[in-house]
Order: sequence, then C-alpha cells, then structure tokens
Amino acid sequence: LAKAIAGEAECPFYSMSGSDFIEMFVGVGPSRVRDLFQQARASAPSIIFIDEIDAVGRKRGSSSAGGGNDERENTLNQMLVEMDGFSSGAGVVVLAGTNRADILDPALIRPGRFDRQIA
Repeated sequence: LAKAIAGEAECPFYSMSGSDFIEMFVGVGPSRVRDLFQQARASAPSIIFIDEIDAVGRKRGSSSAGGGNDERENTLNQMLVEMDGFSSGAGVVVLAGTNRADILDPALIRPGRFDRQIA
C-alpha cells in the first residue's frame, strides 16, 4: 500500500523494517534513523515506510529489566525527535505497518506523529 502511494505520488520511497534499526552496538540504531530521515528530507517530497514498527516502537520500559535506556529505546527516541522535526511543508510522509498496534508507545501514535490508523 505504501509503495503504491509513492508510485501514484511519483516521489522517492524509502522502506525499512523496524528490526533493521536494532543493533547490539550502541548508537547504530539512532544513526540509521537519522540517515533515513536525512535522505528523505533531501529528496522531498518523499515517503518513508517502516514495516513492523513494533520492533522499535514498543512501549518504553516494557522490555528492559534494568530500567535504563537500551538501544531500542534510544532508537525510538531518535525516531520521535526526527518526526517532530517535520514542519507541515517538509514534504515527507511517514507511514508504518504493524500487527501489534496494542504494544506501540503512546508517544509514537499521538497526533502529529502517527495520528491516523488504518485497520
């Protein structure tokens, strides 16, 4: 669906899986997020599609026993920062897919980020 939208809009299409952002090395996930959004902004108008966003967008604090920020949470935080950096005229649309909308972090699905859900 996201690729079809990009085709109809005749704009660049960037696609990644949520698990592509998760690495065991600190800083790699947030760096990948920054790079993706930077590429999309540079070629705007464009569309970003993140498949299985629940891999990175899970509710914070739900997976780390130590209570600290793990790499997944750092990656999610960077994604939220990048999405907040878009103005209405930025020309970048972000779409995502998941089978587990119930476990997504509320900050991710609030208005201004992913504010529309298609079931």
